[in-house]
Amino acid sequence: MDVTALNGTTNSAGTSVSAKNAAETQDRFLKLLVAQMNNQDPLNPMDNAQVTSQMAQIQQVTSLSTLDTSIKNLGGQLGQMQALQSISLVGREVSVPGNKIQVVGGVAEASYELDGAAQTVKLEVLGPGGNVIDTQQLGAQGSGRQTFSWKAGSYAAEGAEVQYRITAANGAKAVTSTTYAHDKVEAVYSEGGTLKLNLARLGPVDYTAVSSVN
Repeated sequence: MDVTALNGTTNSAGTSVSAKNAAETQDRFLKLLVAQMNNQDPLNPMDNAQVTSQMAQIQQVTSLSTLDTSIKNLGGQLGQMQALQSISLVGREVSVPGNKIQVVGGVAEASYELDGAAQTVKLEVLGPGGNVIDTQQLGAQGSGRQTFSWKAGSYAAEGAEVQYRITAANGAKAVTSTTYAHDKVEAVYSEGGTLKLNLARLGPVDYTAVSSVN
């Protein structure tokens, strides 16, 4: 008797029998084993090693099924914890990958991350048409997260939303940077099994996109 036949049996939904019900699989195996032993050739009985091997196989199937159930239960619990934690973000300002900044009180603030130390870092602020409206040299900076405040002055009106980009270099070698936008969380909801945040300016983003809470 080959236990792999039990392991591979599927129902109409394509779900593994062992994954669906380990106890049912084990009971079926034992019934088949007893039936095989009752109907075996007395002159050529089953080898003890063969029986032991088959018992080990069904034990492995049962253990994997139990592990699969435990992982699913743990995943559900983690999902519930994540949902509860995300609720506390409502009303808070978070950072997500992006390059949009808004002028508030004459200043626009954002952050970026450098993959390595840079001798020169340049900030360029872009207008609605993508044209550069202002440029600032931010000087030498180390690797990691950096922040900046841009004084809009006459370049952009209060409440205006503009974009920015960071160009960094260490000598002649370019340094990769990742830009982040800051925005306030207005709501938390689930969509298609994915936890999402609705941001005031940027709209919906995945919960996993949040890099920091300000």
